[in-house]
Amino acid sequence: MTFTLGLTGSIGMGKSTTAKLFADLGCAVWDADAAVHRMYAQGGAAVAPIKAALPSAIIDNAVSRDELKVLISKDNSVLSILEEIVHPLVAADRDEFIKTSTADITVLDIPLLFENGTEKTLDAVVCVSIPAETQQSRVMARGTMTLDQFKAIRAKQMPIDDKVARADYVVVTDTLDHAKAQVQAIVTTIREQIANA
Repeated sequence: MTFTLGLTGSIGMGKSTTAKLFADLGCAVWDADAAVHRMYAQGGAAVAPIKAALPSAIIDNAVSRDELKVLISKDNSVLSILEEIVHPLVAADRDEFIKTSTADITVLDIPLLFENGTEKTLDAVVCVSIPAETQQSRVMARGTMTLDQFKAIRAKQMPIDDKVARADYVVVTDTLDHAKAQVQAIVTTIREQIANA
């Protein structure tokens, strides 16, 4: 039996870096975004059902994210159709990962963890956090989206203060060393709980 630890936070707050810190300490890490990428690739589990519902979203036998963005921008209902297909597939992938995990702690990197109600199925949740100004400057420094796109994504996510209030643990990702120390403390605490259970 593995201890399931949800990892969440808002865009640009250092979730991927924090997930790697947990992996470095011997935790198994499952990444929701990576699972979706696998499912959208050629032969992926989402290709056939999306082709049936949204045929124009399939290019070269894979799901085209660019085409999906276009479809969603034209019609809001496309997102609901997509979520109905993808969410159960992602949940099944996550459950299989947990079932086969041999690590004492399994970290589940899920951006919309609270938004989807997934926290109810986990043993504990850790939320990464930084001030809004740092978040914005980090995302803008990537050069992958406009300020308007960033603000639209942030608006869809639960406010970080709400996430922090609902989490069992918080990792402030202002510096790598600080984040590393906090992750180490969380892993130590959980491993002590497991040993005393």
